[in-house]
Amino acid sequence: MHQSLISIIIPCYNQAQYLDECLQSVLDQTYQNWECIIVNDGSPDNTEEIAKIWVEKDFRFKYVHKENGGVSSARNTGITIAKGEWILPLDADDKISTDYMTIAENEFKANPHIIYCHAEYFGAMNGKMLLQEYNQYDLLIENHIFCTSFFKKESWEAIGGYDESMLHGYEDWEFWINFIAHYGDINVIRINYTGMKYRIKSISKNISAKQNDLPIKQYIFKKHSQLYLQSINQLSEYFHKSKILEKENIVLRKIVNSKRFKYLNNFFKIIGK
Repeated sequence: MHQSLISIIIPCYNQAQYLDECLQSVLDQTYQNWECIIVNDGSPDNTEEIAKIWVEKDFRFKYVHKENGGVSSARNTGITIAKGEWILPLDADDKISTDYMTIAENEFKANPHIIYCHAEYFGAMNGKMLLQEYNQYDLLIENHIFCTSFFKKESWEAIGGYDESMLHGYEDWEFWINFIAHYGDINVIRINYTGMKYRIKSISKNISAKQNDLPIKQYIFKKHSQLYLQSINQLSEYFHKSKILEKENIVLRKIVNSKRFKYLNNFFKIIGK
C-alpha cells in the first residue's frame, strides 16, 4: 500500500537543548515514509552540531542553514525544498506522539485542507490543551489550531506561504486565516488522538506575551479586512451568543456555590449510598 510522503519542517533558533527530544519523537513514529527538514535559522547555539548527528543517524533527516529571518521565513525555506505531498511543521522545543502521522494518514483520502489533533502541555506546566472543534468564525476571533497540523504543500503554494513580516507571533493563526481567505469554506479535520506535546518553558513569559498582542491582531484584521467584513453578521451573532452564555454561566456559578446547592448535593450523595 502506497504511503504519502510527509515532510516535517523544524525551524531552529536557540532551541538546541531541546532538539534531541524533538527529533527523537520524529524517529519514533510508527509511520515510516517521512522526511524531516531541520532549518537552522541563523542560530548562535550548537544547533548545527546536533542536527548533523541526526543527519548521519538516519538519511530521512535533512539539514539546511540560513540567515536569521524568523520562524515564518524558516518554515518557508524548509517547505520550499520539501518533497512531501503533506507538510507537518514542528517547533524544535515540542514533540509529537508516536502514532500522530499514522492516524492522520487515515484522513488523507478525505482530501482535507487541514488536519490537527488533541494536544497536551509539558515542561513548566502539564495538562491537556483545551481546544475546540474547528469553526470558521471562532477561528477568525481566536486561534484554536496549533502550528503542528497537516496541510498540503500545494495549499502552502496557493496562499503564498507563511507571512515573513510577522516576527512576533501569531504567524500560524494568520496562516490558517489565509486558508479561509483563499479557499472559502475549508475542510478541517480534528482527529481524536493526543498527537502534539507543547512545551511550556515559563508560564509568566507566555502570559506577558498575550498581554502585548494587540498590534499583531490589528495587523491580521487589517490584512484580512475583506474577509472580516464579509463575516461581520456571523461574527456579530457569535458575539451575542457568547454574551448570553457568559451571563448563564455567572448564574450557574452562583447556584453551584450556594449553600442550598451544596446541601442538596450532599443529601443526594447520602441517598445514593
